[in-house]
Amino acid sequence: MSFVPPGTGWPGDPATADTPVALDPADVRRLASSSSTLAELTARQSVCRACPRLVEWREQVATVKRRAFADETYWGRPVPGWGDEHPRILIVGLAPAAHGGNRTGRIFTGDRSGDWLFASLHRSGLAAQETSTHAGDGQKLLGARVLASVRCAPPANKPTPEEKSACFPWMAREVTLVAPSVRVVVALGGYAWQAMWPALKDAGYELPRSRPPFAHGAEVEVRYAGAPVTLIGCYHPSQQNTFTGRVTAQMLDDVFTRARSLAV
Repeated sequence: MSFVPPGTGWPGDPATADTPVALDPADVRRLASSSSTLAELTARQSVCRACPRLVEWREQVATVKRRAFADETYWGRPVPGWGDEHPRILIVGLAPAAHGGNRTGRIFTGDRSGDWLFASLHRSGLAAQETSTHAGDGQKLLGARVLASVRCAPPANKPTPEEKSACFPWMAREVTLVAPSVRVVVALGGYAWQAMWPALKDAGYELPRSRPPFAHGAEVEVRYAGAPVTLIGCYHPSQQNTFTGRVTAQMLDDVFTRARSLAV
């Protein structure tokens, strides 16, 4: 088997051979809503098989691999949220990269987007190391947590509307479980910005009547249990954005420095 079976010793694997597996969207809704802890939720996320196209793709990537990683074992499973269990800052992306998170088992780890993200988080005091290369490398998030709105690497980085909908309960439940401590949400890219609104609503946040458009540096105040929470938009540190200069290291640093100041 080219991908990592649950409970076989992969660093940080939250699942065991006995973790229940979602086989369709109804299973996802049931298993997400009945997860009482982050540990239980992330374990169940990491073995999900609800979307046949995504299962086939992630496992194909893990089998065929990229030449540079031909000798490596690929994770090849859904990539759960990762970081502080009581985060002040929640960072949201779209989906794992085929040869990044889908290879390493940790979101934003092992790809160029992650290189930019974790370097900025480290400079901003939110990550213990400036690099994040593989599970078990000692990286630790400080008062922050990272998750993706879709947990599997999609072909062409484009999940279908049905796949987004099927995966939504995992995200919504995770947002609910960490909501009491969160004071800032950073959405990396327009899709993460759009995906956050229904997740926040589902988690019980008080939202503005109209949904503000995404923009880099945009800030919107929402409330949870009466406390203010700031949603910040940030351009995604994708290769396309970093190569063209649409997003720079300083732009990322400004967002995360601002997030840290608001979270204190």
